[in-house]
Amino acid sequence: MKLLILLILALATLLPSLAQAYDVLVLQSRHDRSYDEALKGFRAEWPGSQRVLVISDYSEVDVVRIIREERPRLILTIGDVALKEVRKVRQTPIVALMSLGINAQAATQPNLTGISLFAAPESYLAAFQAIKARRVGLVINSAKNETYLRQARKAAQEMGIELVVAEALSSRDTISHLTTLDGRIDALWMLPDPTVITRNTVESYFRFAQEHSLPLISFAPAYLTMGAAAIVDIDRYETGRQAAIMAGRLLAGEVPPVITAKSTIKGNPSVLQRLKLSPSLLNGLNSAQRN
Repeated sequence: MKLLILLILALATLLPSLAQAYDVLVLQSRHDRSYDEALKGFRAEWPGSQRVLVISDYSEVDVVRIIREERPRLILTIGDVALKEVRKVRQTPIVALMSLGINAQAATQPNLTGISLFAAPESYLAAFQAIKARRVGLVINSAKNETYLRQARKAAQEMGIELVVAEALSSRDTISHLTTLDGRIDALWMLPDPTVITRNTVESYFRFAQEHSLPLISFAPAYLTMGAAAIVDIDRYETGRQAAIMAGRLLAGEVPPVITAKSTIKGNPSVLQRLKLSPSLLNGLNSAQRN
Protein backbone atom coordinates (compact mmCIF):
# COMPACT_ATOMS: atom_id res chain seq x y z
CA MET A 1 0.00 0.00 0.00
CA LYS A 2 2.85 2.39 0.76
CA LEU A 3 4.25 1.79 -2.74
CA LEU A 4 0.86 2.70 -4.26
CA ILE A 5 0.69 5.93 -2.26
CA LEU A 6 4.27 6.84 -3.22
CA LEU A 7 3.43 6.24 -6.88
CA ILE A 8 0.37 8.50 -6.66
CA LEU A 9 2.40 11.26 -5.02
CA ALA A 10 5.20 10.94 -7.57
CA LEU A 11 2.77 11.24 -10.48
CA ALA A 12 1.21 14.32 -8.89
CA THR A 13 4.53 16.12 -8.74
CA LEU A 14 4.91 15.69 -12.50
CA LEU A 15 1.81 17.80 -13.08
CA PRO A 16 2.40 21.44 -12.10
CA SER A 17 -1.30 22.11 -11.65
CA LEU A 18 -1.47 19.40 -8.99
CA ALA A 19 1.81 20.01 -7.21
CA GLN A 20 1.22 21.12 -3.62
CA ALA A 21 3.30 22.49 -0.77
CA TYR A 22 2.12 19.47 1.22
CA ASP A 23 -0.09 16.47 0.57
CA VAL A 24 -2.38 16.25 3.61
CA LEU A 25 -3.90 18.96 5.76
CA VAL A 26 -4.51 17.41 9.18
CA LEU A 27 -7.25 19.23 11.07
CA GLN A 28 -7.23 18.18 14.73
CA SER A 29 -9.99 19.45 17.02
CA ARG A 30 -7.76 19.85 20.10
CA HIS A 31 -4.70 18.46 21.84
CA ASP A 32 -5.77 15.02 23.06
CA ARG A 33 -3.85 11.80 23.65
CA SER A 34 -6.35 9.68 21.74
CA TYR A 35 -6.20 12.06 18.76
CA ASP A 36 -2.40 12.04 18.86
CA GLU A 37 -2.43 8.23 18.82
CA ALA A 38 -4.66 8.19 15.74
CA LEU A 39 -2.35 10.66 13.97
CA LYS A 40 0.66 8.54 14.92
CA GLY A 41 -0.97 5.55 13.23
CA PHE A 42 -1.70 7.62 10.11
CA ARG A 43 1.90 8.79 9.88
CA ALA A 44 3.19 5.23 10.24
CA GLU A 45 1.43 4.28 7.00
CA TRP A 46 1.39 7.59 5.07
CA PRO A 47 4.70 8.51 3.37
CA GLY A 48 3.68 11.96 2.13
CA SER A 49 4.00 15.43 3.66
CA GLN A 50 1.48 16.90 6.12
CA ARG A 51 0.55 20.14 7.79
CA VAL A 52 -1.10 19.78 11.21
CA LEU A 53 -3.51 22.47 12.37
CA VAL A 54 -4.94 22.13 15.89
CA ILE A 55 -8.13 24.18 15.86
CA SER A 56 -8.25 24.81 19.62
CA ASP A 57 -4.93 26.71 19.36
CA TYR A 58 -6.68 29.56 17.53
CA SER A 59 -9.46 31.92 18.53
CA GLU A 60 -10.66 31.81 14.93
CA VAL A 61 -9.59 29.80 11.91
CA ASP A 62 -10.85 30.00 8.33
CA VAL A 63 -10.37 26.41 7.17
CA VAL A 64 -12.06 26.98 3.81
CA ARG A 65 -9.66 29.83 2.99
CA ILE A 66 -6.63 27.73 4.00
CA ILE A 67 -7.77 24.91 1.74
CA ARG A 68 -8.44 27.29 -1.16
CA GLU A 69 -5.04 29.00 -0.87
CA GLU A 70 -2.80 26.05 0.03
CA ARG A 71 -4.63 23.40 -2.00
CA PRO A 72 -3.77 20.23 -0.06
CA ARG A 73 -4.49 17.08 -2.00
CA LEU A 74 -6.38 15.52 0.92
CA ILE A 75 -7.78 16.51 4.31
CA LEU A 76 -7.67 14.35 7.45
CA THR A 77 -10.01 15.46 10.23
CA ILE A 78 -9.62 14.19 13.80
CA GLY A 79 -12.51 14.95 16.14
CA ASP A 80 -16.00 16.45 15.88
CA VAL A 81 -14.97 20.12 15.69
CA ALA A 82 -12.56 19.42 12.85
CA LEU A 83 -15.23 17.50 10.95
CA LYS A 84 -17.68 20.40 11.23
CA GLU A 85 -15.06 22.78 9.84
CA VAL A 86 -15.00 20.93 6.49
CA ARG A 87 -18.75 20.56 5.95
CA LYS A 88 -18.61 23.18 3.14
CA VAL A 89 -15.62 21.59 1.40
CA ARG A 90 -16.91 19.74 -1.66
CA GLN A 91 -13.90 19.18 -3.92
CA THR A 92 -10.95 18.10 -1.77
CA PRO A 93 -11.11 14.45 -0.60
CA ILE A 94 -11.66 14.11 3.16
CA VAL A 95 -10.98 11.24 5.57
CA ALA A 96 -12.59 11.72 8.98
CA LEU A 97 -11.60 10.04 12.28
CA MET A 98 -12.63 10.11 15.93
CA SER A 99 -16.01 11.74 15.35
CA LEU A 100 -19.57 10.70 16.11
CA GLY A 101 -20.97 12.54 13.09
CA ILE A 102 -19.09 10.82 10.26
CA ASN A 103 -21.93 8.68 8.94
CA ALA A 104 -24.47 11.51 8.87
CA GLN A 105 -22.11 13.98 7.18
CA ALA A 106 -20.84 11.44 4.64
CA ALA A 107 -24.44 10.83 3.54
CA THR A 108 -24.63 14.39 2.16
CA GLN A 109 -20.94 15.03 1.37
CA PRO A 110 -19.76 12.63 -1.34
CA ASN A 111 -16.09 13.62 -1.08
CA LEU A 112 -15.99 12.48 2.57
CA THR A 113 -15.38 9.07 4.07
CA GLY A 114 -13.77 7.82 7.26
CA ILE A 115 -13.77 5.39 10.13
CA SER A 116 -16.72 5.44 12.49
CA LEU A 117 -16.42 5.44 16.26
CA PHE A 118 -18.97 2.62 16.14
CA ALA A 119 -17.09 -0.65 16.52
CA ALA A 120 -18.57 -3.55 14.58
CA PRO A 121 -21.81 -4.79 16.21
CA GLU A 122 -20.37 -8.31 16.33
CA SER A 123 -17.73 -7.08 18.81
CA TYR A 124 -20.35 -5.83 21.27
CA LEU A 125 -22.59 -8.83 20.78
CA ALA A 126 -19.68 -11.22 21.38
CA ALA A 127 -19.22 -9.58 24.79
CA PHE A 128 -22.94 -9.92 25.58
CA GLN A 129 -22.85 -13.54 24.48
CA ALA A 130 -19.82 -14.19 26.70
CA ILE A 131 -21.62 -12.93 29.82
CA LYS A 132 -24.65 -15.03 28.81
CA ALA A 133 -26.97 -12.09 28.15
CA ARG A 134 -29.95 -13.14 26.04
CA ARG A 135 -32.08 -9.98 25.95
CA VAL A 136 -30.07 -6.84 25.23
CA GLY A 137 -31.61 -3.37 25.44
CA LEU A 138 -30.56 -0.59 23.09
CA VAL A 139 -31.77 3.01 22.90
CA ILE A 140 -30.91 4.40 19.48
CA ASN A 141 -31.99 6.78 16.73
CA SER A 142 -32.65 4.13 14.10
CA ALA A 143 -33.16 6.63 11.26
CA LYS A 144 -29.63 7.98 11.64
CA ASN A 145 -28.09 4.56 12.27
CA GLU A 146 -30.16 2.46 9.90
CA THR A 147 -27.31 0.44 8.36
CA TYR A 148 -25.63 -0.25 11.70
CA LEU A 149 -28.87 -1.29 13.34
CA ARG A 150 -29.68 -3.63 10.46
CA GLN A 151 -26.25 -5.27 10.85
CA ALA A 152 -26.75 -5.51 14.62
CA ARG A 153 -30.14 -7.19 14.28
CA LYS A 154 -28.76 -9.74 11.83
CA ALA A 155 -25.72 -10.50 14.00
CA ALA A 156 -27.85 -10.75 17.15
CA GLN A 157 -30.21 -13.23 15.52
CA GLU A 158 -27.28 -15.38 14.38
CA MET A 159 -25.83 -15.34 17.91
CA GLY A 160 -29.08 -16.19 19.66
CA ILE A 161 -29.54 -12.76 21.23
CA GLU A 162 -32.81 -10.85 21.31
CA LEU A 163 -32.23 -7.16 20.61
CA VAL A 164 -34.82 -5.02 22.39
CA VAL A 165 -34.70 -1.62 20.65
CA ALA A 166 -36.17 1.62 21.99
CA GLU A 167 -36.40 4.37 19.37
CA ALA A 168 -35.18 7.84 20.43
CA LEU A 169 -35.58 10.88 18.20
CA SER A 170 -33.62 13.19 20.51
CA SER A 171 -31.64 13.10 23.75
CA ARG A 172 -34.79 14.27 25.56
CA ASP A 173 -36.30 10.86 24.79
CA THR A 174 -33.41 8.86 26.20
CA ILE A 175 -34.41 8.70 29.86
CA SER A 176 -38.06 7.89 29.19
CA HIS A 177 -37.10 5.16 26.71
CA LEU A 178 -34.68 3.60 29.18
CA THR A 179 -37.59 3.10 31.58
CA THR A 180 -39.55 1.21 28.92
CA LEU A 181 -36.82 -1.45 28.99
CA ASP A 182 -37.48 -2.25 32.66
CA GLY A 183 -38.19 -5.96 33.06
CA ARG A 184 -37.63 -6.70 29.36
CA ILE A 185 -33.84 -7.06 29.26
CA ASP A 186 -30.95 -8.65 31.12
CA ALA A 187 -28.17 -6.38 29.75
CA LEU A 188 -27.85 -2.83 28.41
CA TRP A 189 -25.96 -1.67 25.31
CA MET A 190 -24.64 1.90 25.24
CA LEU A 191 -23.56 3.01 21.75
CA PRO A 192 -21.89 6.32 20.76
CA ASP A 193 -25.07 7.69 19.18
CA PRO A 194 -24.94 11.52 19.55
CA THR A 195 -28.74 11.69 19.40
CA VAL A 196 -28.95 9.58 22.54
CA ILE A 197 -25.67 9.97 24.44
CA THR A 198 -25.03 13.43 25.85
CA ARG A 199 -23.55 14.78 29.07
CA ASN A 200 -27.09 14.99 30.44
CA THR A 201 -28.05 11.40 29.64
CA VAL A 202 -24.90 9.38 30.41
CA GLU A 203 -25.56 9.19 34.16
CA SER A 204 -29.09 7.96 33.49
CA TYR A 205 -27.68 4.88 31.78
CA PHE A 206 -25.52 3.95 34.74
CA ARG A 207 -28.25 4.74 37.26
CA PHE A 208 -30.70 2.53 35.38
CA ALA A 209 -28.16 -0.30 35.10
CA GLN A 210 -27.30 -0.14 38.80
CA GLU A 211 -30.90 0.07 39.98
CA HIS A 212 -31.83 -3.01 37.97
CA SER A 213 -28.54 -4.92 38.44
CA LEU A 214 -27.89 -5.00 34.71
CA PRO A 215 -24.48 -5.34 33.06
CA LEU A 216 -23.88 -2.32 30.85
CA ILE A 217 -21.46 -2.53 27.93
CA SER A 218 -20.26 0.79 26.56
CA PHE A 219 -17.66 2.29 24.22
CA ALA A 220 -15.09 4.42 26.09
CA PRO A 221 -12.50 3.74 28.83
CA ALA A 222 -13.94 6.51 31.02
CA TYR A 223 -17.15 4.54 31.36
CA LEU A 224 -15.37 1.68 33.09
CA THR A 225 -14.81 3.94 36.09
CA MET A 226 -18.49 4.95 36.00
CA GLY A 227 -19.65 1.35 36.31
CA ALA A 228 -19.67 -0.28 32.88
CA ALA A 229 -19.25 -4.06 33.04
CA ALA A 230 -17.15 -3.88 29.89
CA ILE A 231 -16.31 -1.59 27.00
CA VAL A 232 -15.56 -2.14 23.33
CA ASP A 233 -12.71 0.28 22.80
CA ILE A 234 -11.48 1.21 19.34
CA ASP A 235 -7.80 0.83 18.49
CA ARG A 236 -6.85 4.44 17.80
CA TYR A 237 -3.43 3.72 16.31
CA GLU A 238 -4.88 1.11 13.96
CA THR A 239 -7.68 3.53 13.06
CA GLY A 240 -5.11 6.08 11.94
CA ARG A 241 -3.25 3.45 9.94
CA GLN A 242 -6.49 2.40 8.23
CA ALA A 243 -7.17 6.06 7.43
CA ALA A 244 -3.88 6.29 5.52
CA ILE A 245 -4.90 3.31 3.40
CA MET A 246 -8.28 4.97 2.71
CA ALA A 247 -6.45 8.17 1.77
CA GLY A 248 -4.48 6.30 -0.87
CA ARG A 249 -7.70 4.90 -2.32
CA LEU A 250 -9.25 8.37 -2.41
CA LEU A 251 -6.30 9.81 -4.28
CA ALA A 252 -6.55 6.94 -6.75
CA GLY A 253 -10.07 8.11 -7.60
CA GLU A 254 -12.09 5.76 -5.38
CA VAL A 255 -14.35 6.88 -2.52
CA PRO A 256 -14.45 3.94 -0.10
CA PRO A 257 -17.46 3.72 2.23
CA VAL A 258 -17.31 4.64 5.91
CA ILE A 259 -16.07 1.62 7.85
CA THR A 260 -16.16 0.57 11.49
CA ALA A 261 -13.05 0.80 13.64
CA LYS A 262 -11.09 -2.20 14.84
CA SER A 263 -11.59 -2.70 18.54
CA THR A 264 -10.66 -4.48 21.76
CA ILE A 265 -12.89 -5.61 24.63
CA LYS A 266 -11.99 -4.60 28.18
CA GLY A 267 -13.85 -5.86 31.22
CA ASN A 268 -14.41 -4.31 34.65
CA PRO A 269 -13.68 -7.13 37.13
CA SER A 270 -15.23 -5.41 40.15
CA VAL A 271 -18.53 -4.71 38.38
CA LEU A 272 -18.67 -8.19 36.86
CA GLN A 273 -18.10 -9.75 40.27
CA ARG A 274 -20.77 -7.54 41.85
CA LEU A 275 -23.18 -8.80 39.19
CA LYS A 276 -22.07 -12.37 40.01
CA LEU A 277 -20.39 -12.76 36.64
CA SER A 278 -16.88 -14.14 36.32
CA PRO A 279 -14.37 -11.69 34.79
CA SER A 280 -12.84 -14.69 33.00
CA LEU A 281 -15.94 -14.90 30.78
CA LEU A 282 -14.47 -12.18 28.54
CA ASN A 283 -11.07 -13.86 28.28
CA GLY A 284 -10.05 -14.75 24.76
CA LEU A 285 -12.60 -12.57 22.97
CA ASN A 286 -10.00 -10.22 21.49
CA SER A 287 -7.85 -13.00 20.07
CA ALA A 288 -10.97 -14.75 18.75
CA GLN A 289 -12.03 -11.59 16.86
CA ARG A 290 -8.56 -11.18 15.33
CA ASN A 291 -8.70 -14.76 14.11
